[in-house]
This record gives sequence, structure tokens and C-alpha cells, in this order.
Amino acid sequence: MVPSVWLDIVTPERLVYSDSVDAVVAPEIEGQLGILPHHCPLLTTLQAGELKIQKEEEEISIAVSGGFLEVRPDRVVVLADAADRDDEIDIRKAEEAKRQAEIGVSGSHATEADRAKAEAALRHALACLKIAGKKKSKRLTF
Repeated sequence: MVPSVWLDIVTPERLVYSDSVDAVVAPEIEGQLGILPHHCPLLTTLQAGELKIQKEEEEISIAVSGGFLEVRPDRVVVLADAADRDDEIDIRKAEEAKRQAEIGVSGSHATEADRAKAEAALRHALACLKIAGKKKSKRLTF
């Protein structure tokens, strides 16, 4: 039997994912962070990007827009500002969010805080589009 770790991904609105998994790769501030069963305890900040879950032969991608990741002895907990599973992403909405975020980033009258929010929204929208593109290419079989 392959060891596993329990993963909970939570946003302020909902529980996004909760299950036993083989591995987690998360977008940490300094790069990608891989978590396997029996990882040492850890608390870190996440940046917007793609969080990957390996469960048996399946890989699940979730777009997160920042938050925190905590590794405990019995589980991994992700507290995300926002999170979208690969099967929930609406490409049109993600493209519109990207367009709006680009306007916010380039706005000359935006405050530093507004610009930071727009940059985070842009990174989240880009992660959604990347994940949606990967999912779409997997569906193409000839």
C-alpha cells in the first residue's frame, strides 16, 4: 500500500477539495513546493498559480490565488484566497478576468494596493487559463 496524506483545500466560501492524496505540488513564494506523505511540519505563503494533486494515476490541477499552506503530521491544509478546480474553470470568465486585471495593473490612477490586487487577479486568471488549456489538450484524441 502506497502511503498517502490527507489534503484539505479551503477558501472563505467553500471546501474546494478534501481527500487522501499521494503528493501535492504548490506554488510557494520562492518556487514550487512538493509535499509527500511524512513531510516535516511547515507553514508557508502561497502565490497565485497552479496547485497540482497526484492521486493514484490521476493528476488534478487547481488554480489558487494566494493563501497559506500548512503541513501537519496527519494532513496538508491549504487556505486559499480563491481556488478553482480544473473541471470548474470557465475559459470565457477567465479571459474576461484576465482582461479586467490587465486594465487594473496598467491603470495610472490606481493605488499601490489596487495594483497589487490586480496583479494577484491577473496571476490567478493566467493560472486558470493555463490549467484550462492543459485540460483541453488532454481531451483532444485522434
